[in-house]
Parts: sequence; structure tokens; C-alpha cells
Amino acid sequence: MSSEKKNKVWFPLIVGVSIALGIFIGNKYSMGGTAGVSGRVGKLDAVLGYINKSYVDTIDMRDVVEDALPKILQELDPHSSYISAKEMKRVSEEMEGHFSGIGVSFYVLKDTIVVTGIVPGGPSEAAGIMQWDRIVKVNDSSVANIKIGNTEIQKKLKGEKGTEVKLGIKRNGMSDLVDIVVTRGDIPMNSVQASFMQTEDIGYIKVGTFGFNTFNEFISALSKLKSSGAKSFIVDLRGNSGGSLEVVISMLNEFLDKGDLIVYAEGRNFPREDNYANGSGTCKNDDIVVLIDEMSASASEIFAGAIQDHDRGLVIGRRSFGKGLVQSQRLFPDGSAVRLTVARYYTPSGRSIQRKYEKGKNDEYEMEAINRYMKGNYADVDSLSGLESFKTIGNRTVYGGDGIMPDIFMARDTVGLNSYYSSLANRNYIQEYAMVYSDMYRDKLKEFSNYTDLAKHLQMQPLLLNLVSYADNNGIRPRPYYIEESKKLFEEQLVSYVVSNFFSEEGFYPVYMQGDILFQKAVELLENGLASPQSVKGEMYNVKSNMDTEQ
Repeated sequence: MSSEKKNKVWFPLIVGVSIALGIFIGNKYSMGGTAGVSGRVGKLDAVLGYINKSYVDTIDMRDVVEDALPKILQELDPHSSYISAKEMKRVSEEMEGHFSGIGVSFYVLKDTIVVTGIVPGGPSEAAGIMQWDRIVKVNDSSVANIKIGNTEIQKKLKGEKGTEVKLGIKRNGMSDLVDIVVTRGDIPMNSVQASFMQTEDIGYIKVGTFGFNTFNEFISALSKLKSSGAKSFIVDLRGNSGGSLEVVISMLNEFLDKGDLIVYAEGRNFPREDNYANGSGTCKNDDIVVLIDEMSASASEIFAGAIQDHDRGLVIGRRSFGKGLVQSQRLFPDGSAVRLTVARYYTPSGRSIQRKYEKGKNDEYEMEAINRYMKGNYADVDSLSGLESFKTIGNRTVYGGDGIMPDIFMARDTVGLNSYYSSLANRNYIQEYAMVYSDMYRDKLKEFSNYTDLAKHLQMQPLLLNLVSYADNNGIRPRPYYIEESKKLFEEQLVSYVVSNFFSEEGFYPVYMQGDILFQKAVELLENGLASPQSVKGEMYNVKSNMDTEQ
């Protein structure tokens, strides 16, 4: 789901011509059949020939098509789309779980690229790149002090596997630049961002997306946690916008019994297609809590909906995004693709995941999460008005047609949010100062062998006082009342960010989650044996009282 929207200033004639061109190109590349269009093909040919012969200016038809196709498809529904060859490469990399590059993570600190992490066994490690190196040149072109953005940096560092890139490195303690040539290689993109034991028998897994490698990563995480004693699991799908259907089905199979319906899809010309668990799962008797929020979409909603409909575990958080349209993908010879909506996903109880939309109003559709925030939906239970009710396997009432409603609503945590905090957060000063601090004291901080000890050390340091001074030096004056109000939030984030600079996401999440209210609620329920839907009826949605209030 892209947050970037193009201006749509199109006159009717131009839209009509664009549609004609789109259909023409589609037919040319055998995107669809010719049945029923014979009478219209002549008109399309005539229009195209007329444009080609008589239009006032010389035009590149390839550019016209590239501009027209996205407009055509976005008029159908929010998720039918045209993907350019360049964008398709990026999408494929995310799904396949790897890309070709040099294998470093970095942070742009004061217009300088600082290496914060190196992929073990990757090209940069082999070439001798070290953490905290400054990359000041790429192929003899300066990348320091020119206000270069992350996207542009990635373009320079990524490239075809086997190609070389020359880096000019500024290393601490050395006066001259060090030239290092790195041969690009395949770099893994982990979709399971973290997994750790919270208690002796509760394991946590953060899943960032559902790519082709996610199932293997998920199984590895489950195995690691089970070998550490885990008997119950928290699966965090917040912010997960979805991915592969096959992968989410395989993951759900670990928790469901043989014959349990996982999800089905159906459309006008798409016969119903059911997907069932095969009974080979390793966690069928383990408790599970699923965390979702307003940005959990598609495969995340399939996961949460199946767990909920089978009364298999609890879903905690806020109503999910509501993306339940099935896209069929067709590739063009140039590497671009069209994704056309052909069906809808339904949970086992028959709930449609997809929320309502109006054709051609995609801006409003993608702004819905912000509009819900403005209406206060994240501070109170979402309205159930207009939603159709369904029954789970255990005869509980659940609701469909507008995303997945959680079993337990947890409001957005606003403790510590005020104008002073927002001023620092909006300028990225919290993470930036964490980077400054990490760099300043890196020799000391590198001595810690695990994130737990490092976090304890950091909690005794005057990080907040230093942050306030840093912000003051950058033009944001201290506001004592608001600083005190946000103290806990500032300190939790500072410690987490510094830890992540030395132990990546595997260190960040165990530290950061200790202040997360959804996570803590899940732990509380699991510890007290209340993680089954039947155990928390008093906290679940009460349709009658909500509807009475609305009336």
C-alpha cells in the first residue's frame, strides 16, 4: 500500500484516450481475451490512429502508456494497480526476501553516512567495512555534506550481483580516507524482525511482512522459542501490510487442527477456493495472542481472522485496515505488471475482510486510518454500526465487512504525548541523539555482550537530560512540565534506539516492548491463563451496549 499519491488533473477526453490506450496495449500483450470487444476495437484503432497521425506534438507512446495505465486501474478499486518494471523489481525483492547490495545498515547523521550494522558473512564484512565507518565517497563521488536522502543512498549502494562499488571510508583514528572495493551480493531481508522469551514460557514473535522466506523464518523462531521453554506465543502483526497468501496459510497451519478452514476466496469469475489446515502443525495446543492495529492488512487480517473464528486464541489491539481483495498478476515482457482484483477474501465464518470503498476515491480510502484517528476511534472502541455479525466455531459474535475487530480493544497509548515531545519526534531528534550518543561512547558500549546488560547500563545514564540539551542547542527550548510528563516515553525510546545501534532489531524489540501496553496486556492474559476467548467475555465487544449508545 503506497502512501504517495499522484495528482489527478485529467480532463474527460484525456481519460478516455488513456483508457483506450490501456485496453489497446492490454490486447497487444494478450492480457485479456478478445470476446465481446470486436465492435469496439475498430473505434480504439481509429482513436489511436487519429492521435498518432494528427496530434499537434510528437509524443512517445511508451510514456503515454506508463502514465495512463495507473490511472485506468485505480479507477476500478483501491488495490488494482499497474506496477512499472522498476517498481516491480523492488516489490519482487521484498517478496523474495533478498536484494543485491553491499550488506550494511546505515544512519545519515549530520549529512554523513554512518555504518551502524554489517550483515554477517556479507560483502561488506568480507571487504573489511567496520561498524561506525563513515562512507564519504561512492565511486569517487562525494556523498557527504550534500543532504543526500536514504533512497538516493540505497540506489548508489545497491546494484547487480557481482558488480563492484568503490567506497571512500573515513575511519576513526585515521587521518586519510580508506578506499575499499566491495563486490555486491545477495543480502537477506528478514521479515521476522525479532523473537525472544518474555517469561519462562511466553515467547514473542514480530512479523513485519509475509514474504516468500517468512514461513521458514517463522518456523525457526518457533523452534528457538520452544527449545527455550515456550508454551504460549504472542504474534505481533502490527504495521504488517500483508504479502503472500501461501505463506500465511502455512503459518496458520501451525496452530489449527486438520480440516480447519483457514480462508476462502470468491469472485464473479473466480470460483470459490478454500484453504484448509492439514493437521501437521507444531503449536496446535499452545496458547496464542495476536496483536493487530489499524495498519495490519491483507495476510495479517487473514491470520487474525482465522485465529479468531476458530476460537483458537485472542486478538488484541485496534480494528485492522480492511484489505481483503484478491489480485491476479499478469506480467508484461518489459518486466512491468498489472495486478487486477478478481475476488475477495473471507474468513472461516464468512466475514469479508475488505472495507467499503468508492471507485475513483483512492485518496480517501488510504486516508481512512488518519480519519479514524481524527474521529477518536483509537481512543475508544470502533463503532459497530452497519457491520454484519457472524458466529465463530464456539458461537461467539464477530463482525465483518470492515477489517478485523479485535477481541479486546486497546486504545492508542497517548501517555507522554504533548507538544514538546512532538517537536522532538517530528524533527527526529530522539533517534538522532541516540545515534550521537552511540557514536560518542561506542568504545564503552561495544563492551556489553548482550542487550539486557546494555539496557541496564543505559537506564542509569542521564540520557534525557542530554537529549533536552541537544534539542535546546538545535532551537527547541526546554519545557520542564512537558519534559516531566514525557519522561518515561523519552527514556524508553532513547534506551531502545541506542540498544538497536549495537544489537539491531533483535535487541530493540525486547527492550522497547517492555513499555508497550498491548504487549504487556498479552503477557498478563497469558500468565493468568486468560488467553482463551471464553475467558475474557467481559472485555470483549458488547454489541448491544455499543449499538444502544449509537442509537
